[in-house]
Amino acid sequence: MDSANSTMMYGGNASFMEALYEDYLHDPYSVDQEWRGYFDQLRTLGLGGDVPHSPIQQAFLEMAQNKRGITLVASNVVAGADKTASKTPETYGISALIGAYRLMGHLRANINPLKLRPTEQVPELELNYYGLSSEKLDIQITDGGFKGSLAQVLEQVRSTYCGSIGFEYAYLPRLEREWLQDRIERGLGRATYTPEQKKRFLSKLTAAEGLERHLHITYVGQKRFSLEGSETLISVLDTLILHAGQQGVKELVIGMAHRGRLNVLVNTFGKKPGDLFKEFEGKKVYNPDISGDVKYHMGFSSDVQTEGGPVHLALAFNPSHLEIVNPVVEGSVRARQDRRGALGRREVLPVVIHGDAAVAGQGVVAETLNLSKLRGFGTGGTVHIV
Repeated sequence: MDSANSTMMYGGNASFMEALYEDYLHDPYSVDQEWRGYFDQLRTLGLGGDVPHSPIQQAFLEMAQNKRGITLVASNVVAGADKTASKTPETYGISALIGAYRLMGHLRANINPLKLRPTEQVPELELNYYGLSSEKLDIQITDGGFKGSLAQVLEQVRSTYCGSIGFEYAYLPRLEREWLQDRIERGLGRATYTPEQKKRFLSKLTAAEGLERHLHITYVGQKRFSLEGSETLISVLDTLILHAGQQGVKELVIGMAHRGRLNVLVNTFGKKPGDLFKEFEGKKVYNPDISGDVKYHMGFSSDVQTEGGPVHLALAFNPSHLEIVNPVVEGSVRARQDRRGALGRREVLPVVIHGDAAVAGQGVVAETLNLSKLRGFGTGGTVHIV
């Protein structure tokens, strides 16, 4: 055995050290003075506040023996619990219940307004699954962003994770998962906007719907791949561009299919509506340097002013091959990032817009994702809008 493996931190000693630390947490004077000093030093480094794991393990073991086993528990179930509360099986059961909502609440999200199918029953989201009853609803709870009696906390978690928006993020790496959880629970699953922001949303939605209505009435029967039903895309892109500019992004490269492209050209990129109407009427000025193409294939570029400075927008030309624009966008972004040097990954952002069926059914989407971790192809992250 080499010297590195012969130290006390050698992996083979893990079980011994964990058991020793458990004894220390129960009674510091039950361990040798040298170990007690070592563990005391850990606490001075900010690692205090630990609780023994053995009662937790025993509580889960008893639940399993009583056929109330917990099959899925979020990684931060216990970590978010109120540190001042007594550590009892009930406390851990409540924390596990809250963790289950974080993990599986989206299965009960209220996303079917027509109620054509019954709501899915999820046993892990019920009190009795954890040996709890309605008699415990007055227990005071503090877990992450949720505070109050158990009844109030259950109302909060249901509103957050089982409302008209579902959140599924437990599969993500820890840092991303904790960041999302904090953002979601900070507003109980709802964002707050100022009156000015709401007016801007309404303005963008009105502009999007107005253009679609005009095209529908004026150019009857012409191909236009309407955005009708998804006009919120214009507000989403507007908000994304403004936030990106505030964070120091200098360029956005956007790739999308035909549907909604004409609306994005006018209401996001600032293409003149008159130029679009001329294309519908066949009056576009002929340019011998540019080969002809249909209007819903055309790319565009423009500059948009944000609080962080101007942001250059580029809409990739799109052929009729479904989703093949994705690797084109990523390649364009990588080239722009490389030209910008060390800060390139932060200054150029790819945005790809998918249809809900295409994002799952078109293989090129997954194939493009598979390039994300390769040194020569990674772009530091892409915003996908479905």
